[in-house]
Amino acid sequence: MQITRSSIDTVKGPADWFTGDVYIDAVAAAPAPSRVTASLVHFMPGARTHWHRHPLGQTVFVTEGIGLCQRRGGPVEVIRPGDRVLFEADEEHWHGAAPNRLMVHVAINEGDDDHALVHWLTPVTDEEYAAAPTTA
Repeated sequence: MQITRSSIDTVKGPADWFTGDVYIDAVAAAPAPSRVTASLVHFMPGARTHWHRHPLGQTVFVTEGIGLCQRRGGPVEVIRPGDRVLFEADEEHWHGAAPNRLMVHVAINEGDDDHALVHWLTPVTDEEYAAAPTTA
């Protein structure tokens, strides 16, 4: 067993990955041979990722608030605490908070020497984001 006391500060998500205010806390990044990382990601209302894809897929687990997600070509889906979303390998997608609610999720990713964790693409437009169903 190894206990690591948190000494890593919360970081603001970079503007070339996110629209709006997003804050990230590292949760897990075990040394090799492990290939899994996890982050607790806090999206303020209206904040969202850019379109992106993960060569080995991604799982997000919603812990708080109301969020939205979409895979390329699919409908915008509402996600709530307890929902687990699996994005398949190389599936282009985005996720973030509803317009009027924050959303927090744990993002779990896998990478290795041959696969980057993520490939960032273009921002989600306001029109794409506005296509979301109501979150009531």
